[in-house]
Amino acid sequence: MKKLFPVLFLSLSMVVLFSVSAFAGEHTIGMVVKNVGNPFMDAAGRGAEEACNELGNSFIFQGPATPTVEGQIEIIENLIAQEVSAICITANDFDALVPVLQKAKGNNIKVVSFDSAVAPGGRDIHVNQANAELIGKLQVQAIAEMIGYEGEIAILSAGATMTNQNTWIEYMKEELKDPKYAKMKLVTIVYGDDLRDKSYNEAMGLFKSYPDLKGIISPTTVGISATAKAITDAGLVGKVKLTGLGLPSEMAEWVHNGACEAFFLWNPVDLGYLASYVAGLLCDGVITGKLGEEFSAGRMGKYTIVEADDGGTEALLGPPFRFDISNIDEWKDVY
Repeated sequence: MKKLFPVLFLSLSMVVLFSVSAFAGEHTIGMVVKNVGNPFMDAAGRGAEEACNELGNSFIFQGPATPTVEGQIEIIENLIAQEVSAICITANDFDALVPVLQKAKGNNIKVVSFDSAVAPGGRDIHVNQANAELIGKLQVQAIAEMIGYEGEIAILSAGATMTNQNTWIEYMKEELKDPKYAKMKLVTIVYGDDLRDKSYNEAMGLFKSYPDLKGIISPTTVGISATAKAITDAGLVGKVKLTGLGLPSEMAEWVHNGACEAFFLWNPVDLGYLASYVAGLLCDGVITGKLGEEFSAGRMGKYTIVEADDGGTEALLGPPFRFDISNIDEWKDVY
């Protein structure tokens, strides 16, 4: 198996931690994540490396120290200079990355966005976790059940420019228009920028600003674990309910102490695997990213490329999975 060797370098604006495979393969796949030190992103990287190994490709894993557009642009420029074969990116901004990714495409580099999309003009295809509408609706349905369909709720998101977060939130708002939620009120949306301390502080701020708050939806793995800790530290377990998207390994403690009754997620290892596999197939010319194409992705099975909500194309990983006290111990050591 190709091993990854961590390298640390400084630029004028950031610190970037990245890993490079031990030997070159047929193609070089560069993965650019939102930021390093994010467990979800690290898990996606493990899956991507697995797919590269199966296909005989080299793998580079990079991300800015904090989830900024500027950091990702600098990394992409470096990957273009390295003449990689493909870039897999989870975007910190839907539109701002398009020019540099178009530059990459102009240099015959395939571009696959995953997790958080870039605009269709900056990619060949998007690899989506699941149907965005379903992700948004499930979280509203869960928090509604927890608070008895009555009371104030808030959303603690990641970054205000992150495509996936904003799309899910729009579907949450649409779901809340259903008459069955008439006694519920979305009072605010705050952003923790996928940073633990900031997410924790934003949650604490919600408790102070909205003393009657009954529930929080946090559709981000960093945000939901930080919010669960804030609920616990503030002595609000059982008083403020919590759901969202989380990693079982990080949420087991909070499920057991009651800070979070249930949450959702897909397997980030599988997501990274599929994105990397799709990149490899693009490089081999097996697919082009066009609507209706069918392909096989190793252990993940068969897929058909479909139309995305943004007008581009995508491959859907599958529906999210619900975690709660009945199954959390089965999954906490998996990812």
